[in-house]
Amino acid sequence: MANQLDQFFAALADPTRRAVVERLLDGPAAVGVLHAEHDMALPTFLRHLKVLERSGLVTSSKVGRVRTVEMQPDALAQAAGWFDAHRSMWERRMDRLAHLAEHMERTRT
Repeated sequence: MANQLDQFFAALADPTRRAVVERLLDGPAAVGVLHAEHDMALPTFLRHLKVLERSGLVTSSKVGRVRTVEMQPDALAQAAGWFDAHRSMWERRMDRLAHLAEHMERTRT
């Protein structure tokens, strides 16, 4: 799972790829439609899509001459689980710190 998370975060490290993911949250789209929203050469844009596919964030399918890209919600769920686990740890630590600060304030006065 660590390697999958590495690929997930690496894929989202680029603003173009984040924009594609944001767009795909509205639903699947043809590569041509996605590319039209970005000011770059098609081969460069296709490399971005390849990174997103390798990370598991998107899949693509081809019907005739049209390649359609869609989100894979499972990839988002894995990352959300990772965030949830870390968030609960930090919330516990912050709660302990708040209790310590309250105790120190009470004993100081």
